[in-house]
Amino acid sequence: MTIRTLTAVVHREVDLYVAQCPEVGTVSQGVTIEEAIANLKEATELYLEEFPSPEISEILLTTTFEAACA
Repeated sequence: MTIRTLTAVVHREVDLYVAQCPEVGTVSQGVTIEEAIANLKEATELYLEEFPSPEISEILLTTTFEAACA
């Protein structure tokens, strides 16, 4: 069994937190941040069991930027 460190990006929707793994493309949600991440971990592990991918895209950089909004 290989252990990989993956990224979780979490944002808040109306009454839930949504977590996404950009390296794999999996998404999940939860009432709390912790629950959203735990659900994302489970979803990602199930996905990788079904579709093993030896070449998961590595994130080279995470950053923020500003954008004008109307």
